[in-house]
Amino acid sequence: MNPILPGSKIGVLGSGQLGRMFAISARRMGYRVHTYSPDRDSPTGQIADVEVDAAYEDLDRVREFAAAVDVVTFEFENVPAATAETAAQVARVRPAGDVLHTTQHRLREKTFLRQHGFPVTRFQAIRSEKDLAQNDLAGAFGAGILKTAGFGYDGKGQYRVNSPAEALAAWESMGRQEAVLEALVDFEAELSIVGVRSDAGDCVFYAPSANAHVSGILDVSSAPVPFPASVTRETTEIARGILEALNVTGVLCVEFFLTRDHKLLVNELAPRPHNSGHLTIDACVTSQFEQQLRAVCGLPLGSPEMLRPAAMANLLGDVWSKGEPDWVSALALPEVKLHLYGKTDARPGRKMGHLTATAATAAQAEQLVRAARARL
Repeated sequence: MNPILPGSKIGVLGSGQLGRMFAISARRMGYRVHTYSPDRDSPTGQIADVEVDAAYEDLDRVREFAAAVDVVTFEFENVPAATAETAAQVARVRPAGDVLHTTQHRLREKTFLRQHGFPVTRFQAIRSEKDLAQNDLAGAFGAGILKTAGFGYDGKGQYRVNSPAEALAAWESMGRQEAVLEALVDFEAELSIVGVRSDAGDCVFYAPSANAHVSGILDVSSAPVPFPASVTRETTEIARGILEALNVTGVLCVEFFLTRDHKLLVNELAPRPHNSGHLTIDACVTSQFEQQLRAVCGLPLGSPEMLRPAAMANLLGDVWSKGEPDWVSALALPEVKLHLYGKTDARPGRKMGHLTATAATAAQAEQLVRAARARL
């Protein structure tokens, strides 16, 4: 496609922190940014030139929004597919709506991965009591994770179950909606890799990150990972295959389980910048957010080279439980960078910002970023 040059208007579906950091990169490169979501004074809207607050289901407003920009992208995958399809009637949408359709639904995503030969955890579709009854948790699966099939993130809609009775109770609590039951994986580490693919099919990949979660929410990421180079090569090749199979134009994060014998299993996909990639802002030649802009605008992709090992720690609303955090104390560590998202309501579990630290090694960076957060 012909490049969409600086000075053009970029439309973002969604208005959270990912859109905010994307908008900062876009504004720095001379683009105008319009954002669309049901929210006002949103993290993205505070940076954007135009903030449209309307329902995703208001397709007339969606069409009007898309007609006013040169390309549309999205900052989270839970935008309804019909919204992306409507936008595509009047503007280019990158990644395309079919990527959204596949990745916003766990069962469609896992079925796609399995059909294309990518390594995934064992799973079973749950649509009825019969599906639960016929599954032998104690035998075929052992302990499992029951997840809603659609619209889940940050551990939401997930239940660990150890018996058919527990699985049925969890499914009842979901309102008997379509679900997926996954085998529990005895893993050594959780990893992720952010890949970027241009409209012409060129790809670049960041160094994989090692991730630690608390209550289903990413807590700390660090890179590069302390595993053999073969692990990095395999994560890259799997991510390349998925980018190509989905025909992605834009950014895709692939989350993995690394088993104790160093086999990789794909856990989830995210067709946009990812929380674990936030450290690329401070640690890499080109951040994941600038790469998203370059990809969707048809510009050459930037270098993903990591200049220094780094770690990122999320700041949840819990940090504000005793009042305003002690920013001065945390920032007294000169290698630490603060990123806040412009959210005023610091609810427990809500992502309010993050800290990044760089150091001589990833382990040292992780120690530093954890120490900075503890000072808050």
